[in-house]
Amino acid sequence: MQQAEYYENDTTLAQYLEFHFGERWHGEANFPKALADAAMHAMDGRPLDRALDIGCAVGRTSLDLARHFRHVDGIDFSRAFVNKCQEVARDRRVRYARPEEGELVTFQDQSLASLGLEEAAERVSFHQGDACDLPSQFTGYDLVLAGNLIDRLYQPSLFLETIHERINELGLLVIASPYTWLEEYTPKEHWVGGFKKNGEDFSTFDGLKEILAPHFRLLFEPWSLPFVIRETRNKFQHSFSELTVWEKVSQ
Repeated sequence: MQQAEYYENDTTLAQYLEFHFGERWHGEANFPKALADAAMHAMDGRPLDRALDIGCAVGRTSLDLARHFRHVDGIDFSRAFVNKCQEVARDRRVRYARPEEGELVTFQDQSLASLGLEEAAERVSFHQGDACDLPSQFTGYDLVLAGNLIDRLYQPSLFLETIHERINELGLLVIASPYTWLEEYTPKEHWVGGFKKNGEDFSTFDGLKEILAPHFRLLFEPWSLPFVIRETRNKFQHSFSELTVWEKVSQ
């Protein structure tokens, strides 16, 4: 299955809407909000003018960042996701049919106001785009956040080696990923880590340090954020995403 086919599926869209805007499951915090909160903690007094949420999916992290930033751009590869982001921002509501069992669904309807995000929606713009080939206008950011993105890119090095061009001096790059490398998304020769190199284990964190070293310094040691994706009433994915924070260094 090709990446676009998977993410354009209505069931997948509903699962992600539940992941972003639905209930908390199995005691874990809302991951997209927790990701925005972690990024804001890392900003720690830095300018809060413009942020980029790359791989924004259905938009919750973008909206939470916009509670603090003057403007946020959310970009995703999936047209279905971006269309839904734009609808939510316009209508200030989230509506979807949540899968329960087989063909059975329950209809969910929630306002952005109930999540404290209604005013934030005015400061977000959503766009379809390719993280490996971003248009030139997406630049000048104080923060770029890539949540659960790099292990779903066809060539993540294209993103990682050039993203510094989009970030202001001393701005931050925040990357979160479970490092689930699969050849259906990323050919093995383009994996950032998760393989043997010169006979030794080479992790994705090792790869990130190597690729980002010319333009970034690691700000904190990595930490894990848990997340739960609800597929149906009786099936959940429980995972952990490793979060790293990188500061753009002066050239």
